[in-house]
Order: sequence, then C-alpha cells, then structure tokens
Amino acid sequence: MLRGKKVLLGVTGSIAAYKTTFLTRLLIKAGAEVKVVLSPAARDFVTPLTLATLSKNPVQWEYFDREDESGEWHNHVDLGLWADCMIIAPATSNTLSKMASGACDNFLLGVYMSAKCPVYFAPAMDLDMYKHPATLENIEKLQSFGNRFIPAGTGELASGLEGEGRMAEPEDIVDFIGKDLLKGMPLEGKKVLINAGPTHEAIDPVRFIGNHSSGKMGVALAERAYSMGAEVSLVLGPGSVMPVESSIAVYHVVSAREMNDKCRELFQEADIAILSAAVADYRPKDAATQKIKKSGEDIHIQLIENPDILKGLGELKGDKQVLVGFALETQNAIENAIAKLHKKNCDLIVLNTPSKKGSGFGHDTNEVTLIDRKENQYPLELKSKSEIAQEILQHICNHLL
Repeated sequence: MLRGKKVLLGVTGSIAAYKTTFLTRLLIKAGAEVKVVLSPAARDFVTPLTLATLSKNPVQWEYFDREDESGEWHNHVDLGLWADCMIIAPATSNTLSKMASGACDNFLLGVYMSAKCPVYFAPAMDLDMYKHPATLENIEKLQSFGNRFIPAGTGELASGLEGEGRMAEPEDIVDFIGKDLLKGMPLEGKKVLINAGPTHEAIDPVRFIGNHSSGKMGVALAERAYSMGAEVSLVLGPGSVMPVESSIAVYHVVSAREMNDKCRELFQEADIAILSAAVADYRPKDAATQKIKKSGEDIHIQLIENPDILKGLGELKGDKQVLVGFALETQNAIENAIAKLHKKNCDLIVLNTPSKKGSGFGHDTNEVTLIDRKENQYPLELKSKSEIAQEILQHICNHLL
C-alpha cells in the first residue's frame, strides 16, 4: 500500500530515534519515497547524515541554514503539502503536547501544522509518562483531529523499567499504516482470485507444449486489486514475471490440471475470480518418462483435452460471486467472445485480439474490449497493462459488485 507514496518521517528527541534508521529502510523497501524532518533534539540521538543516506533525500531540521549566507529558505508548507502521509516516530511527550496545543516552535512542528495528508504518530516514553493523564488527553485530542495513533509496545524501557511506552517496532508501524490505507478502498474486504501466465504440458522430462504468454496482464491485475484493498490470491503458471507486492499470495503451478485444482480450491472463498491465464487446451495423453531421442522417423503425439477451468468455475459460481474470463480471438472476435461469455457463465469477458500492434503476449501494453452479460461493449484503447488492469477492476466495482 505504500508503493509510490510520498512519506514524511518526523523524528523527535527520544532514544527510540535509532529505530528510524530501520523504519526508513522498510519504507523505502515498501516502495515509498521518504523525506525526513528532525526536531532540534532528535540530532542528539540520530545523525542527519545517516537518515539522508538511507532515504536518499536531504534531511531538514530548521527553516534556514545559519551558516549559509545565500539566504535559502526551507519551505515547511511545500514539504507538508508534498506528502501523501506523515509519520511522527518517535513522538515524545513534549512533541505530543505541542501538536495537541498547536505550539509551533520548530521546523518539524511547522511541517506538521502544514500537512494536509493523514498523520500517524507513534509515542515513545517511560511508562509513567505514557500513562500520565496529560499524555492520555493529548493522544485523545490528536485522534479527534483525525491523526492516527500507533500504540506503544510493552517491554524493557531506557530507564531500565519494564512496561508500556516503547515505540512500536518499525515492522509494526509499516504494517499498521498499510492496513490503515486499505480502509475505504473499493475492494476492501474482498477476496480476489486471479490466474495468470501459460501452462506447460509435458511431452517428456525436457519438452513441453506451451504458449507465449508472459503473465504480465494477470500480475498487473493482482497488483492493482491489492492496491484497491483486496486480499489477492494469484495462481501463476511458469515464467519470470512476479508481483512486487509481497502480501499477494502466489501459488506456482505448471500444468493445466495443477492450475485447475488450485483455482477450484481457492474459488470457494473468492468474491471475484479473474481468469487471465493462457491455459493449454490439450496435453499429451502419455508423457514419456525419459527424453525422446531422435530416431530419424516421424513421431506422433496423441493429445487429449485439458480441464476447462473457466467453464468449471462457471458451474460452481454462486449468486454473489463475480466471474471474469479472458478471450483471445484471432477471427470473429466479438461473436466468439460473446459465445464464450454465455457458455461459461461469466459476468464479464475481456476480449484480447493479439493481431493489434502492442497488444497480446509479451507486451507491456494491451488493447481490449470488455463485454458484459447484456452484450454491452466497452473498448479500452491501447494503454499499459497496469492501466488496463485498473480499468477492468474499476468496471467490476462500478457494475458488478
């Protein structure tokens, strides 16, 4: 959920400030662009150089550099407006008090007061300070402003005491923010099943029947569905394309029968199933157990039909489930796609015609037509597969849920 997000990390003067080095790395790893702002006291606990190196952005802590005679001004308003979200971690008792009261006596607080984005705060202090009525009141007041409270953990404190007041661990902060960003998303709470890529049907241990599918369209669908709040299961055939989001559950399969079994298993719990895989229609009846050696004579391979995964799921589909199929057609495209839509009990068919330049297998772009049960057609012009995925999912949200 943080991929592509602009994140401001505000660090205040606490021993827990050392954890922000790990937090910065995790945010970067999650795909966020990070800028760090320090309170004056924070520099006693963590150096600007360390955080600048990790974030790959300059670290700021004052409105202007007193040793720089150029008069360059660090604009707190621009910085506050730049961010998609702001995290203040660790948030000391002193900073919480100033945030709650509107005091603005340093650069970090100026940025906070200027921010229009969601603000998360993760307190860090000793246990008696954390439970003090003033602190509890400030936390409650900040939440009433719309700020998101990340509760402190329990454990050994800098004072040597044991109790509540430890700043939440960096992994927990990233997880908290990711889950919070999911709230209100179009597919929040929905389970989405997607299959993608080719299948390989063994002729012998080294040869197979397959196709040129890369799986890029299905992976794009999985990533977009996840970014829209869905819990995503991706059944992925052989290939090198993988989703970058580690929270997407990926099930690797090779053959059509393996893909069929896994899709039928996962479909039972799915709200939406999108079948974009290029499944081999046939497989060798008898695969050789040893490599077939060249003999100088022709060989004949008897092929038998593979399970029709889309048709099978269409037969299992409940009233509240949405089933989307893909149709790759090279002739009579619209007629064949409509026939497939009805025959296999789909709610929507995505027609792909690979003869069009820039669409089909292996490309990063695609051009498709969506066809619904009423045979309405929605052409989508040539765009990146990620953009096409977004439009397919948006259509599902707008018309089928």
